[in-house]
Amino acid sequence: MEKIDRSYLRYIRYAVQWGIFFFLIYAGSKFYIFIEHLAAPDTRNLTPETILSLRAPSVEGFLPIGALMTFKLWLTTGIFDRIHPAGLVIFLAAVATSLLLKKSFCGWICPVGALSDLTWKLGKRLFGRNFTIHRFADYPLRSLKYLLLTFFIYVIVVKMPPSEIFKFLEGDYYVIADVKMLYFFTKMTLVTFITLAILFAASLVFKNFWCRYLCPYGALLGILSLCSPVKITRNSDACIDCGKCTKNCPAALPVGEKVRIKSPECTGCLACVSYCPAKGALDMSFTKSRILNPLVFAVLIIGLFFGAIGLGQIADRWNSKVTYEEYKRIIPRAPLLKHP
Repeated sequence: MEKIDRSYLRYIRYAVQWGIFFFLIYAGSKFYIFIEHLAAPDTRNLTPETILSLRAPSVEGFLPIGALMTFKLWLTTGIFDRIHPAGLVIFLAAVATSLLLKKSFCGWICPVGALSDLTWKLGKRLFGRNFTIHRFADYPLRSLKYLLLTFFIYVIVVKMPPSEIFKFLEGDYYVIADVKMLYFFTKMTLVTFITLAILFAASLVFKNFWCRYLCPYGALLGILSLCSPVKITRNSDACIDCGKCTKNCPAALPVGEKVRIKSPECTGCLACVSYCPAKGALDMSFTKSRILNPLVFAVLIIGLFFGAIGLGQIADRWNSKVTYEEYKRIIPRAPLLKHP
């Protein structure tokens, strides 16, 4: 057996994940300042243009339900969301990466995925191990995210007509949906705090608890990823049955027992590939003989996702068209606005 060390793949993924995570922390801090300037009388005499520049469009990535609504509106009427266009662009970028490169948005891009990954690793360090839920309970629990996805698909895609979507998108509530999302964390209620604390505790004990059982966005991308032409493939002739691939899979998939990993739970994170010590035993590939170099796979993920965002910017589908006057009128009323 010829040994191989591809641990560098993990560090590339960590660099991408955490680079995006800390950029969003920076963007979120600017967004907070933007809201504070408009929520109360401005005492710094900043120009409207300067205040608007503090609002980073990337925060709209945290509005996937709104993006699903605007996606339907765009497909049925040709109207592209003017309020939160970046949210739709990010949604389309995530869909494209899933269709072509497995559920790699979850494994490489999503900041919640990065935080979830860090949490179970912290739990492993604290408790010496991570726990697993028995498969008889695991399967029903995993169905929860698909049930949530089905609910949103039914309510938005099936039942909600384009005219009603358009009316909602032009209302004050949707204009500051991103503000309401920030307030969800900065002005959280006791119920919200307890819920997040329970999710954090569960994520310490079980690998990727939120992603595995509750995230409807991940459920959608997982289903789409079944169409991906590339999948983790095991060469049984080169495999030494060390079990490292299965042991280190964040999605708890039995990689060492399969030839091709077709599961919608696979995020294309390449953790299994990075831990495999046998050359030619485990790769991302089109077929058993058509292997995709893992570095090329990583470059394709980054290039496709950020390339889609770049196209959105070039096409003027990135920055919100909401004016300073609109924000100044609506944001001070944000705590009073309720979902219509």
